[in-house]
Amino acid sequence: MKRRDLIKGVAVLPLLATTTLSQKTASHKLIKPKRLKKGDTVAIIAPSSGADEKQFEKAIQNMTDLGFKPILGKYAREINGFLAGTDEQRIADIHWAFSDKEIDAVWCVRGGYGLSRILPKIDYALIRKNPKIFMGYSDITALHLAIHENTGLVTFHGPVASSTYADYPKKYVINTLITPVVPDKIEPSPDNVAKGTLLYKTQVITSGKARGRLIGGNLSLLTALAGTPYALRNIKGKLLFIEDVGERPYRLDRMFTQLKQSVNLRELAGIALGIFEGCDAPDAKSQTVIDVVKDQLGGLGIPVIYGLSFGHIRDQFTFPLGVQAELDTGNSTMTLLESGVV
Repeated sequence: MKRRDLIKGVAVLPLLATTTLSQKTASHKLIKPKRLKKGDTVAIIAPSSGADEKQFEKAIQNMTDLGFKPILGKYAREINGFLAGTDEQRIADIHWAFSDKEIDAVWCVRGGYGLSRILPKIDYALIRKNPKIFMGYSDITALHLAIHENTGLVTFHGPVASSTYADYPKKYVINTLITPVVPDKIEPSPDNVAKGTLLYKTQVITSGKARGRLIGGNLSLLTALAGTPYALRNIKGKLLFIEDVGERPYRLDRMFTQLKQSVNLRELAGIALGIFEGCDAPDAKSQTVIDVVKDQLGGLGIPVIYGLSFGHIRDQFTFPLGVQAELDTGNSTMTLLESGVV
């Protein structure tokens, strides 16, 4: 290559880089999927870890009890070590579930691990052209964030297909996906409150009210995605919800530290934390979850509350990612101000 041509090429590199970056980070118009109705077909997929036969039986029964027609992904029952099938098989089921015109919603059978491996190979244009309800939590956080950032589609952080659909979670699945209630003021589950333990008590870290669009999920995934194209970003004025399970307080402290160093949490409107099941202090000398949360999030200058009814627990409500909501620490409530479906 001639030196003059090389200089010309180098000169346009910053422009190309800027263009590519702007395309990747451009915010998409919010897309709301169609609400579900009795008789609709729901695809059950396993995009993370594998599920056993009892979990599939429970998932099928749950979807049937809700009035839907469940159909399993072609590779849903595959087992590949700690994964449910190969990367290619799990991607194929995701693409099938969104592209098949006979399918009305996509429900993950469980979480586990593995979604972050396949995020770069997912066809987000296909998902954007075929907007459907997508439901799950835990490891599913990875795909929630990726879909939201790359398509603008409202997805739903809530019970997986094999969860226990007691009255509380079932109520909010119906309120959110089938017969939208707006506004929908969500209070802590009475059964969760009745447990009375430290992890199940609501704790106001910083009092106040805040409104914003919902974003968030599992803390381990939020931090694992830091530094990737799927990381938490564009958070200004939003409400962040966070949950985790089975982590010692020192590990939670490390993850909150990483989260704070990777994104400016002060830009948020507020933070709602769920119930961190199994995150008890190992001994009397250790900080508790509440100690960690107060230390890490108490000085942000925004409303923060711990103990709302979501997370790796039976009684959890459903979050539509991307919709407007209001957090009220005084009443320990999260109110959905708009529907996540049309």
